[in-house]
Amino acid sequence: MTTQQTAERKYVYDFAEGNKDLKDLLGGKGANLAEMTRLGLPVPPGFTITTEACKAYLDTGAEPAGLTAQIAAHLGALEREMGRRLGDPDDPLLVSVRSGAKFSMPGMMETVLNVGLNDRSVEGLARQAGGTTDPAPSGGSSGPAGGGDRFAWDSYRRLIQMFGKTVCEVPGEEFEHALDEAKRARGTSDDLDLEAADLRGLVDAFKKIFKEHTGREFPQDPREQLDLAVRAVFESWNAERAVVYRRQERIPADLGTAVNVVAMVFGNLGPDSGTGVAFTRDPASGTQGIYGDYLANAQGEDVVAGIRNTVPLQELERIDRHSYDELLDYLARLERHYRDLCDIEFTIERGKLWMLQTRVGKRTAAAAFVIAGQLVDEGLIDLDEALHRVNGAQLAQLMFPRFRLDHDIQPVATGIGASPGAAVGKVVFTSARAVELAAAGEAVILVRRETNPDDLNGMIAAQGILTSRGGKTSHAAVVARGMGKTCVSGADELDIDVPKRRFAVAGRTVTEGDVVSIDGTTGKVYLGEVPVSPSEVVRYFEGEVDPASIDDALVQAVHRIMSHADAHRRLAVRTNADTAADAARARRFGAEGIGLCRTEHMFLGDRRELVERLILARAAGEREKALAALLPLQRADFVDIFRQMDGLPVTVRLIDPPLHEFLPPLEQLAVDVAVAQERGEDVAKEEALLAAVRRMHEENPMLGLRGVRLGLVIPGLFAMQVRAIVEAAVESAEGGGDPRPEIMVPLVGAVQELETVRAEAERIIAEVTREKAVDVLIGTMIEVPRAALTAGQIAEAAEFFSFGTNDLTQMGWGFSRDDVEGAFFWRYLELGIFGISPFESIDADGIGRLVRIATEEGRAARPGLKIGVCGEHGGDPDSVHFFHSVGLDYVSCSPFRVPVARLEAGRAAMVTTGSDSR
Repeated sequence: MTTQQTAERKYVYDFAEGNKDLKDLLGGKGANLAEMTRLGLPVPPGFTITTEACKAYLDTGAEPAGLTAQIAAHLGALEREMGRRLGDPDDPLLVSVRSGAKFSMPGMMETVLNVGLNDRSVEGLARQAGGTTDPAPSGGSSGPAGGGDRFAWDSYRRLIQMFGKTVCEVPGEEFEHALDEAKRARGTSDDLDLEAADLRGLVDAFKKIFKEHTGREFPQDPREQLDLAVRAVFESWNAERAVVYRRQERIPADLGTAVNVVAMVFGNLGPDSGTGVAFTRDPASGTQGIYGDYLANAQGEDVVAGIRNTVPLQELERIDRHSYDELLDYLARLERHYRDLCDIEFTIERGKLWMLQTRVGKRTAAAAFVIAGQLVDEGLIDLDEALHRVNGAQLAQLMFPRFRLDHDIQPVATGIGASPGAAVGKVVFTSARAVELAAAGEAVILVRRETNPDDLNGMIAAQGILTSRGGKTSHAAVVARGMGKTCVSGADELDIDVPKRRFAVAGRTVTEGDVVSIDGTTGKVYLGEVPVSPSEVVRYFEGEVDPASIDDALVQAVHRIMSHADAHRRLAVRTNADTAADAARARRFGAEGIGLCRTEHMFLGDRRELVERLILARAAGEREKALAALLPLQRADFVDIFRQMDGLPVTVRLIDPPLHEFLPPLEQLAVDVAVAQERGEDVAKEEALLAAVRRMHEENPMLGLRGVRLGLVIPGLFAMQVRAIVEAAVESAEGGGDPRPEIMVPLVGAVQELETVRAEAERIIAEVTREKAVDVLIGTMIEVPRAALTAGQIAEAAEFFSFGTNDLTQMGWGFSRDDVEGAFFWRYLELGIFGISPFESIDADGIGRLVRIATEEGRAARPGLKIGVCGEHGGDPDSVHFFHSVGLDYVSCSPFRVPVARLEAGRAAMVTTGSDSR
């Protein structure tokens, strides 16, 4: 691309030029500001610098050609529209500089308010605020004597504080300490009690702090302030907290952020001004109504930062009825227009309502389902779109347990139920401590006065978040809802002392390490561990709750959407189950068979000794005796499972695990023998066992004698298992059942291995089913990369494939899933090499390509070949979509993930038919 072409690219858009469909270019905030402008809502004028400008800046470290001139042109147009100039000493225009990525990232990137103030324009702003009657942005009607001075110096100190921290990385606590000192000198704990003289002194203190940390005076040139703020917003895209949040929410790292430059409107001009956040429905429960927070005489950052406790939005009706009625009208218009729950930020400047932002609001999992159902009933969306308004991760959250309060358990405090759930854990007071204890396997509750973006790692690590400040729209509440974390905010009965790592409540002192329980639905806080009970959604899936007979909007919505998903999905959903109890539960959850029955799990406990004897046997007689003892036990296991899955396929994997899992640990056995010898004990038997274990010892058991290799090396092992499976099927059929066994040979890498096992299996099947016919399929797991690459050959001997994506990922990447998480994954995630563990979600480009190749070549060799997946990826939402696209017949997952897979299979089918609304 030539320099001329680059210079001609449009990097800046006026709000009147955009719309809500330009989120890739204008970011979510800019696109929605443009949309509200198009709808005729009162939006302060401004312009948006595109995500393309951000990406170009981050790529080169410099602003792209033409950007500076385009900003100047749009700033000039804004000044003409407002009748003011940026930083004018007599009548200054002030602007906010705000981030705005395509996907909402609350609090993760930067904002600077009041840009344009300096030592001269602050005086003009004071006169402007105290004497003008102009209701336009940055103006206001005349206020109380001296009010303009207070407002202007408060705005200036906010600029220095935000600019210093955001643009120049001055430690935020330095400003906080100076503010606290000013309040102490005034004898107050409330910012509002500071007078103009106090704030003027605070500005001087802030400027000194700024110079001490930056080596320069606070910039007085308004355009320099603007340019530096824009660059800071660009750079905040790659700030650590933003990177962590994107990784947590699976937001692509290459999108960049837009920057919105907006004429300032002021909610801190006095009691007839204020700022707030509103939701068109309750983001926690989905209940219809008006929800939100309002804070008089404040700027927007005060609401989300939880610095002062807000009042419910309904209080605005009493405070300012005209603005309240206007706001309700705008809320209704926006919800109808966006056809969804909307989250709105607004400011009232001396009785004039301004709309600062709207977006489709973050909501809890329960609210997502309830709202989707409501919108269908209201005719705003259809069921196809409702299916895409929810997802499997949300459904999984709804299946978590809740507190069981069936005996006298009294809360010690009650806050705002900001994000539902029942969370129990040890109290911690810092993000670092939360991460540390969580890494050690401890459940923790992060307790803060209010969280800020720097707490993100701790919030991710914690089971729940508890704050003494803030409301449903505070940082803690919004981020917790987005992550599905339990959160109680605004529990102001808690007197939190972070330096001493304790809080006081109800006459008790709770120190770090003490256990608390928090209820994100009711907002109640309990000391100690409160027992939990199953959720209503789990009871629904278990068949204990009839959605038609109870007045539960959530259960009804889940039932309705799940029914629609089941009606449209192509992928069948099976379960991984090794016991009759697991099979029964999975069937209640909607499983359509068993995709993986691990027979090695049947050999644990009391049976382990029999397997050990079988493996270590040197003579045929010893081996046959062990096999004879195992046969009836295996047969009984399968009879129970076939009974529970009557009429549905049951895929039984022949024994697969590494040999060492059934043998005594070599090192420990050697120590035990040595100790016994020193004591003079007879250790002949133990020495023989040690010699045998040494003989069978492998340096890398996961790549050693396991799976099909074990079956070929130990005569009679697979034959015993095949006989047990088929005899159990015959017994079930003779009892009137409809068993549908599928025998799966594991770890096959060459067709010859499968042919050898198949020949023996077919002989046994023919012998056992001579009197009672039972159809038995024989197939293989595709878990060795060579098997995927020779699938056409293997399909000649297999009636079905099932991808074992755990081992396929392990061998394809060349690292162990058992060891890798603690070894280097954290660093790979930190560097962005992995966005998510490939054991958690399928690596579509690498391992997924092996799946695609094997599917295509297997079906080319054997048309109609049945193909599924039984690794952990079978229950992962993103992986389900991939398996649907490849053309698999089914996925198989643990019982509790069956509903999730059903839902995602339905959503995947909707994407294929073009109904994706995401």
